[in-house]
Amino acid sequence: MVSEVLVTRKYQVTIPKEIREKLKIKVGDRLLIRIEEGKIVLEPIKGREALARLSSIASKYLGGPKEIDAVKLVEESLRRKTGIYRY
Repeated sequence: MVSEVLVTRKYQVTIPKEIREKLKIKVGDRLLIRIEEGKIVLEPIKGREALARLSSIASKYLGGPKEIDAVKLVEESLRRKTGIYRY
């Protein structure tokens, strides 16, 4: 499937309806964009793929996924904001 699109003044393009429907791209979906052999490639990121990519980003920039103690986080926030929380 080949379609021609126009680049706007803001360097935006519209994905043609038949391509959106075939790939099930919806408003708010995220796409990866890259250059391959002088071509622009847009690749939809769906559900689990997005989580896997976020995990790999966390590993690369944060040294891996972090475990968060939500209760401790709330307690510390209350202590800072009010000064009255005691455990």
